Amino acid sequence: MQKIKRIKSKKNKSKILCLTAYSKSFAEEIDKFADITLVGDSLGSVLYNYDTTRKVTLSHMIDHSRSVKLGIKKSLMVVDMPYKTYTTKSLALKNAKKIMKETKCDAVKLEGGKNIIKQVKHLIKNKIPVMGHLGLLPQTAKGKFKSKGKTLSEKKRLINDALLLQNNGVFAIVIECVRASTAKQITQILKIPTIGIGSSVHCDGQVLVTDDLIGLNNTKIKFVKKFINIKRYINLGLKKFSMEVKYKKYPSKKYSY
Repeated sequence: MQKIKRIKSKKNKSKILCLTAYSKSFAEEIDKFADITLVGDSLGSVLYNYDTTRKVTLSHMIDHSRSVKLGIKKSLMVVDMPYKTYTTKSLALKNAKKIMKETKCDAVKLEGGKNIIKQVKHLIKNKIPVMGHLGLLPQTAKGKFKSKGKTLSEKKRLINDALLLQNNGVFAIVIECVRASTAKQITQILKIPTIGIGSSVHCDGQVLVTDDLIGLNNTKIKFVKKFINIKRYINLGLKKFSMEVKYKKYPSKKYSY
């Protein structure tokens, strides 16, 4: 709970950094910078080339989360509950308990507002910390992904859902692909932090898929900025290895038994 209190205390004081991790090696590096390490169901597209997060299973999430936990020392670890694992209160609690027990994570994340509020209340009542997720909801979005909060009705619904989640105990809310003015208004209204993804600088924090920001994926999503081209360095290392093997420089005596 101390980690969650620390996240909540950053509201209106300092920006919150959230990054995704799916393995121990990535988690070790991310943990040096992130306030929140998210094991996202985005692993479906990033690691398995799925065309939708709906194909991600509970086993996927638990297996990768176990690995991630090994690399975390300080950040808050949040795990996405995958599609159809929280359709009812009892199912949500059963699966959330399984995630918490088997991964030793700090919290779970669910997509939705009013439509899942019974599940959220039930989890929190049973002492399972919950992070919310509003705006674009990849698990249930149909057709081409579109930004949210552009119309007055969408804005009202997002604000009402955000307040509903806050008033029922979630400690923070991810706001995905929401119009800047709407994201700003939600952030100003809420007493808990908002974590934006494609939702402007006005949110209390930002989250990106780590593989996207380091250039490991060839994604063309509007909100993704590539801060470094890691493929360039991977290519360089592989090229050096290839040349040294071909010219019998590797393995030298130093690297042989």
